Amino acid sequence: MLPDPNSLSGPLDPAPDAGWADAPPRMGFFTDTSVCIGCKACEVACKEWNDVPGSGLDLLGMSYDNTGALTANSWRHVAFVEQPRPAGHRSPPFAGTPAGGSVSASSAAAGTGNPTGTDPGVPPGSADAAARMAGPGSAPAGPEFLGMPGAQPPGRAGGTEGRTDFRWLMMSDVCKHCTHAACLDVCPTGSLFRTEFGTVVVQEDICNGCGYCISACPYGVIDQRAGDGRAWKCTLCYDRIGAGKTPACAQACPTESIQYGPLDELRERAAARVATLHERGVAEARLYGHDPDDGVGGDGAFFLLLDEPEVYGLPPDPVVTTRDLPKMWKRAGLAALAMAAAAVAAFVGGSS
Repeated sequence: MLPDPNSLSGPLDPAPDAGWADAPPRMGFFTDTSVCIGCKACEVACKEWNDVPGSGLDLLGMSYDNTGALTANSWRHVAFVEQPRPAGHRSPPFAGTPAGGSVSASSAAAGTGNPTGTDPGVPPGSADAAARMAGPGSAPAGPEFLGMPGAQPPGRAGGTEGRTDFRWLMMSDVCKHCTHAACLDVCPTGSLFRTEFGTVVVQEDICNGCGYCISACPYGVIDQRAGDGRAWKCTLCYDRIGAGKTPACAQACPTESIQYGPLDELRERAAARVATLHERGVAEARLYGHDPDDGVGGDGAFFLLLDEPEVYGLPPDPVVTTRDLPKMWKRAGLAALAMAAAAVAAFVGGSS
């Protein structure tokens, strides 16, 4: 169904509009890039669970990035962005950590780098990722270890006195599962469909390889597989979530950068996380894809970014590409009627 051009914000949950009666809560992803360490566990888990072909070993001349973008063979893509930092920039301390210091051993042993246990970026009851990765009996080494802005690049040891002239931004990108999905609007076979969880899935056995969805996607997510021709993308592990399980990428993420759950809860958690980062002095933290009044009606997979969207290869103002189709069809219909009326008038006039 084409979106109403006069009400792009629409409902937050598109499943009922797709015909799902008594649909469960809309599910989605919140990806907190401030704690992404670029390990690519999400990429591997996605490939293993969904039997996605390998992307090959090609570093592309872009640091540790061997995939480059979301493709038919990469349904998750971890971006590595290396930036110069402003002079005098200093990473803010992690919550509950003295400036320039490290998390206490007792906090690490307790499974949290935040003694108050109030960090909204970590779901209640779960161990802090930095403490887990530090290993038994050792404490995390401050903000550089925690993946905060200004973090050391992967494989570089050192604390707060290390190199400070650049920073690495990392983000695990994925299909956005838009509220108003243009790919659904243009698919002629019904291969793409809206699930009861509000996500968008491609049925490869119905796809005819026309490629309309590829040009319609405002994020450039969907791709055709070489030698196959059909469209492929993230399904948000529809088979897993239908069985009450967590998607493979979120299950594998060691820092809980990728969080899965009811979209309403994720939005609340994300807003609290941004507020916390602002209090810590990370003024550049902002959300992307969370606004139901944006050009796609909000995304089912949204992000916390530490710079402008363009830095991560994301469009700053995505718009559902089929937004104007209802108006265009209406105008085309009126024009056709006018032409038909003119032809009839000409025929009648010529006959008389």
